[in-house]
Amino acid sequence: MSYLIELLGGELHGADIVISGVASLDQAGEGQISFLANPRLRAQLQSSSAAAFIVRPTESAALDRPHITTRDPQLYFAKVAQLLYPQPVAVAGIHPRAVVDDFAIVAASAQIGPGAVIAAGAKIGERTIVMANAYIGEQVEIGTDCLIHPNSSIHRGAFIGDRVIVHSNAVIAGDGFGNAWAGDHWEKIPQLGRVLIGNDVEIGSCTTVDRGALSDTVIGNGARIDNLIQVAHNVEIGEHTAMAACVGIAGSTKIGARCQIGGAVMISGHLEICDGTTVLGGTLVAKTIREPGVYSGSYPMQTHDEWRHNAAHLRHLDDLAKRIKQLEKELRHTQLPVGESE
Repeated sequence: MSYLIELLGGELHGADIVISGVASLDQAGEGQISFLANPRLRAQLQSSSAAAFIVRPTESAALDRPHITTRDPQLYFAKVAQLLYPQPVAVAGIHPRAVVDDFAIVAASAQIGPGAVIAAGAKIGERTIVMANAYIGEQVEIGTDCLIHPNSSIHRGAFIGDRVIVHSNAVIAGDGFGNAWAGDHWEKIPQLGRVLIGNDVEIGSCTTVDRGALSDTVIGNGARIDNLIQVAHNVEIGEHTAMAACVGIAGSTKIGARCQIGGAVMISGHLEICDGTTVLGGTLVAKTIREPGVYSGSYPMQTHDEWRHNAAHLRHLDDLAKRIKQLEKELRHTQLPVGESE
């Protein structure tokens, strides 16, 4: 544990034991370290079988086992986990069953796995790993130290920065949903823009990031995009914004930096969400957000019978509002002094 202190800081309390793994409070055992970030889980701290803990200084006095104190236990835990479980390191070379076009440029230190396809004009940076069956399209540029997981597809004209992770079955720079109604059928609008992804971005499994229609779709440095998210054409996502699974973002919406978007949030098109905004899970964002804060548009869970009764009232809400206005008008009229009128 003293090695962790040397690398990451913090203060060691108790024996300097060897840590071989990390785990949650309720699952940790011999040789594993866990952390307490939520005071409501303090009871689990006492009952945990972990060999050591990461806690705030305020929790130290109650612990008689080895522990590290730090201001942000969750962040410290993340860094410990990174040390113990590092990302794969590229083994330089192109697998014999990979297909690499003669006009592609692959860095000598990059690793290209079996079944991967690297199309003409694509550029793969130093120490980047393209895993099995991934597709890298024409004119795609991928920076250094990236990790492209199996079966992901990155289509023509995408530009990806350094240290980017793209998980399995993600689709980057597929066509956006552009169609014009011709009276009796749809005419496809060619999608001519690109996708620009900054440094240190992570794209989850089965997430789709559509290319721009005319201008570009942009994801800023350090953004975190979870699984099963739809990013439509011309969307812009600011630096270090994080989105949980199943978010849907319609076209041309701009989301600021350092935003937190909860799971299953639906965001309409052509809106702007300012820097530092938090949107709680399940919310429908149908208008621009100009002031940072916490926003929610979802009802708390209730029984089905309660929902039916409330829904019935909501159907008549407009009629009820009109009746209240009429009653207020009649009440004011009856309260007017003699000889006066409205």
